[in-house]
Amino acid sequence: MYQLYYSPNACSLATQVVLHELGHKVEIIDKRGVTNFNEISATGAVPALKDNDAVLLEGAAIMIYLLEKQTTPMFSSNPIERAQAIEDIMFANATMHPAYSKLFFISSLDIDDTAKKIALNAAADSINSLWNIVEQRLQENDFLGGDHYSATDIMLTVYSRWNQFHPVDILLGERTRNLLEHISNLASFQRAIANETKQSAIYEA
Repeated sequence: MYQLYYSPNACSLATQVVLHELGHKVEIIDKRGVTNFNEISATGAVPALKDNDAVLLEGAAIMIYLLEKQTTPMFSSNPIERAQAIEDIMFANATMHPAYSKLFFISSLDIDDTAKKIALNAAADSINSLWNIVEQRLQENDFLGGDHYSATDIMLTVYSRWNQFHPVDILLGERTRNLLEHISNLASFQRAIANETKQSAIYEA
C-alpha cells in the first residue's frame, strides 16, 4: 500500500485522486501529525509518496512515476501523445502552481492594503492568462488529455479550488469550467476530498 503525505487542500490532493483513478490503495498522512516530516521531505513540501522503502518527492515526478507503472488512458503509449502529457503535467506543476503560490505569498504579507490589492490583482492577471491558454487548448477536446481526462486535468482542478481563498477575480472560460466540473464530480475526486476532510477533523477539533 502506498503512503501519501499531504496538507489539506494542497496540490497533494491531485496525487491522491490519481492513485484512486489507478485503483491503488493508499494511506493518507497529514504532515501536521508527523514530527519529523523534514526527514521525509527536506523542503517540508507535499506531496511525498512512500512506495515500500522508496520515498518520492515533487508532484510532477510522482505523477509520471505512477502513470508509467501501468496502462492507463490518462497516459498514452504513443510517444508523441505521452510527451504532450508530460509537457502538460509540467505546465501545471511548474507554471500554474507557482502562479497561485504568488497569490498565497502576497496574501501573507503585512503590507499596506492598497499595495497588497495591486499586487494581488497583478498576480491574478498572470493566472488568468494561464487559464486562457487552457481554454484555447480545449477548443477541440473536452480535456487536455483529449477524449479522456488526464492527470493534468486533475491537477488543474485542484488548483482551481484555491480561487476561493483570494479576493481577486479569476476568469475561467466555459470549456474550462466544464472540465473542472467534470473532474470535481468524479468519484475518485470526491473520495479524496472526503478522506482529507475526515483526517483533518482530528487537527481542527
